[in-house]
Amino acid sequence: MPLRIRGAVQGDAEALAGIYNHYILNTHITFDLKPVSSDNRLRWMEQFDNPRHRLVIGEVEDQVIGYACSTRFRTKPAYERSVETTIYLHHEAAGQGYGRALYGNLLEALATTDTKRCYGVIALPNDASVGLHKQFGYVEVGHLTEVGYKFDQHWDTLWLEKRL
Repeated sequence: MPLRIRGAVQGDAEALAGIYNHYILNTHITFDLKPVSSDNRLRWMEQFDNPRHRLVIGEVEDQVIGYACSTRFRTKPAYERSVETTIYLHHEAAGQGYGRALYGNLLEALATTDTKRCYGVIALPNDASVGLHKQFGYVEVGHLTEVGYKFDQHWDTLWLEKRL
């Protein structure tokens, strides 16, 4: 099925919450512990207010199937030209190339800005996400051990960096 990539609109909040909540409730991929509401996603969407901080939506047959975004890496001003990138697909849309298309679109857009570094933080294990990031030129720069606690166990994270 053809993928349409577009900017986010307020009407996407419910679909974004649904996609993200699957990962909150069923996986260690995100360290959020409680489901988010559509109102939460609307407030979250407010951060995408400049060329470095973007949110792109993937649609198939007018259904939101995923999103990729770049957010503030850290709050101190000197970090301004670094971003954290992430992607979430509807769990039934994985493995069809949509993630590669969405992430590619995001990274191409960021390359036109003054962004210097993109960081991916991946809860391990997650071979698919590590592989996707490496396909786009991310390299491993750090490994934090037992940094997250979810589902009654500790999880490591892998930090990856991409130069733009």
